[in-house]
Amino acid sequence: MRQKTSIEIFTYWEQLRGSADAPLRNLIQPSAVRHILPELFILELSPNDAPRFRLAGTAICSLMGREIRGESFAALWAGSQVEDPVRIATGVMTHVVPALINATGYSISGRYMAFEMALMPMRSSSDVCDRLLGCLTPVAHTAWLGGERLEFLALDRSRLLHDRPARAVETPSNPEPNGMISHQDGVGFGDVMRRMLNLKMNLRARAPVGPS
Repeated sequence: MRQKTSIEIFTYWEQLRGSADAPLRNLIQPSAVRHILPELFILELSPNDAPRFRLAGTAICSLMGREIRGESFAALWAGSQVEDPVRIATGVMTHVVPALINATGYSISGRYMAFEMALMPMRSSSDVCDRLLGCLTPVAHTAWLGGERLEFLALDRSRLLHDRPARAVETPSNPEPNGMISHQDGVGFGDVMRRMLNLKMNLRARAPVGPS
């Protein structure tokens, strides 16, 4: 794991889980990861046990050139490789073990970029692990990323991330009241990501239309 976003979200996930194998999803505070929200996503198991995007950050949607919320996780991958990434994501939730994927994203013009994807299990209840918190981060930022959409990701390699000990949750001694977003307030991680997605869609809808 080398990318800053991957390290930050994985460290935060470790802190939240404490001595458990995975944290409850309502423990995640959007304010704690606000600066990397555009690169984060949440997968959930659909009725047929295939992972799909419950939410996806704006940077990820920009890379793919479309809104991917509600799409299958398989839709991101090369057709000949779909089974392996889906199996990995499903396994993260089934076996409650985080994983790291290294992939290459290809555009229609043949350009490509290496990406790092971290996948971490989350529980919707104490005995159900059916969600996954993930991030997708390019190893470098170039001008064409975001301007030329990715056609697909190709899996390069993957590994489990089970070699680190559990950590105790670290709570700030004097948290900023305005910086804390609690589950009791009715504003959760998913709510903030939805607002970001809706804001982006509204800005696009208001953009002036150029001359035909």
